[in-house]
Amino acid sequence: MQLTLYTDYSLRVLIYLATKKDDLSTIDEISNKFNISKNHLTRVVHKLGEKGVIKTIRGKGGGICLAHSPKDINLGKIIKEMESNFELVECFNPEKNTCMLSPYCSLKGILYEARQAFFKVLENKTLADIAVNKNIFL
Repeated sequence: MQLTLYTDYSLRVLIYLATKKDDLSTIDEISNKFNISKNHLTRVVHKLGEKGVIKTIRGKGGGICLAHSPKDINLGKIIKEMESNFELVECFNPEKNTCMLSPYCSLKGILYEARQAFFKVLENKTLADIAVNKNIFL
């Protein structure tokens, strides 16, 4: 399983904002720091704002910051909200399943169990767990 760039960028934004504490940051600043397209970053920031994970302040002197303490931002929840597809194989989606082995195959159950374990680990971690080095962006 591979996370999309969209989710990767979301996590980078959150890590960056966590290191800034209450200081406002801008999309331009983060875009330059990570060499990410401003257009992509704008969409990521917009969705993070819609989900209530970050605060966005418009206008001169505006910017973005975390809406909650890093210890209150759950990684599993963020990843589930930012990713659109966790179907590891086609049989996870009954509408797309054309596999003739599906009625007899135990692979789907094993992969489902592995996906659940993946999320269990992430649901036990917060942004505070991954934004530990406050000097990384100095």
